[in-house]
Amino acid sequence: MSETVHNRIAVLRTERGVSRRQLADALGVHYQTVGYLERGEFRPSLHLALRIAAYFEVPVEVVFSIEPFPRIGDGAGVGRST
Repeated sequence: MSETVHNRIAVLRTERGVSRRQLADALGVHYQTVGYLERGEFRPSLHLALRIAAYFEVPVEVVFSIEPFPRIGDGAGVGRST
Protein backbone atom coordinates (compact mmCIF):
# COMPACT_ATOMS: atom_id res chain seq x y z
CA MET A 1 0.00 0.00 0.00
CA SER A 2 1.41 3.36 -1.05
CA GLU A 3 1.73 6.09 1.56
CA THR A 4 1.64 8.86 -1.03
CA VAL A 5 -0.54 11.83 -0.21
CA HIS A 6 -1.66 13.70 -3.32
CA ASN A 7 -2.58 17.37 -3.12
CA ARG A 8 -3.92 20.29 -5.11
CA ILE A 9 -2.07 23.03 -3.27
CA ALA A 10 -0.36 24.40 -6.40
CA VAL A 11 -3.66 24.43 -8.33
CA LEU A 12 -5.48 26.23 -5.52
CA ARG A 13 -2.63 28.72 -5.12
CA THR A 14 -2.56 29.48 -8.83
CA GLU A 15 -6.34 29.86 -9.07
CA ARG A 16 -6.26 32.40 -6.27
CA GLY A 17 -3.09 34.22 -7.31
CA VAL A 18 -1.26 33.34 -4.09
CA SER A 19 2.52 32.93 -4.07
CA ARG A 20 4.29 30.20 -2.12
CA ARG A 21 5.67 32.86 0.19
CA GLN A 22 2.22 34.35 0.83
CA LEU A 23 0.78 30.94 1.65
CA ALA A 24 3.75 30.08 3.86
CA ASP A 25 3.41 33.37 5.75
CA ALA A 26 -0.30 32.77 6.31
CA LEU A 27 0.39 29.24 7.58
CA GLY A 28 3.45 30.14 9.65
CA VAL A 29 5.80 27.81 7.74
CA HIS A 30 8.88 28.36 5.60
CA TYR A 31 8.10 29.03 1.92
CA GLN A 32 10.22 26.01 0.94
CA THR A 33 7.86 23.83 2.97
CA VAL A 34 5.05 24.82 0.62
CA GLY A 35 7.19 23.67 -2.33
CA TYR A 36 7.96 20.37 -0.61
CA LEU A 37 4.25 19.86 0.04
CA GLU A 38 3.29 20.66 -3.56
CA ARG A 39 5.85 18.20 -4.94
CA GLY A 40 4.80 15.48 -2.51
CA GLU A 41 8.22 15.47 -0.82
CA PHE A 42 6.67 16.22 2.58
CA ARG A 43 3.43 15.01 4.11
CA PRO A 44 1.71 17.57 6.30
CA SER A 45 0.54 16.90 9.81
CA LEU A 46 -3.20 16.72 10.22
CA HIS A 47 -3.10 20.14 11.85
CA LEU A 48 -1.25 21.70 8.90
CA ALA A 49 -3.52 19.95 6.37
CA LEU A 50 -6.58 21.38 8.12
CA ARG A 51 -5.01 24.86 8.23
CA ILE A 52 -4.27 24.69 4.49
CA ALA A 53 -7.87 23.67 3.75
CA ALA A 54 -9.16 26.45 6.00
CA TYR A 55 -6.92 29.00 4.26
CA PHE A 56 -8.46 28.07 0.89
CA GLU A 57 -11.92 27.76 2.48
CA VAL A 58 -12.50 24.25 1.13
CA PRO A 59 -12.92 20.82 2.75
CA VAL A 60 -9.62 19.05 3.42
CA GLU A 61 -10.50 16.32 0.90
CA VAL A 62 -10.55 18.97 -1.86
CA VAL A 63 -6.87 19.64 -1.10
CA PHE A 64 -5.57 16.18 -0.12
CA SER A 65 -6.24 12.62 -1.22
CA ILE A 66 -4.66 9.19 -0.96
CA GLU A 67 -5.80 8.56 -4.55
CA PRO A 68 -4.42 10.59 -7.48
CA PHE A 69 -6.64 13.47 -8.54
CA PRO A 70 -7.97 13.37 -12.12
CA ARG A 71 -5.85 15.48 -14.44
CA ILE A 72 -7.34 18.82 -15.39
CA GLY A 73 -8.82 18.57 -18.86
CA ASP A 74 -9.58 14.84 -18.67
CA GLY A 75 -13.27 15.72 -18.38
CA ALA A 76 -13.80 13.12 -15.69
CA GLY A 77 -17.15 13.98 -14.19
CA VAL A 78 -17.10 17.55 -15.44
CA GLY A 79 -20.18 18.65 -17.30
CA ARG A 80 -21.23 15.14 -18.20
CA SER A 81 -24.90 14.38 -18.33
CA THR A 82 -26.40 10.94 -17.87
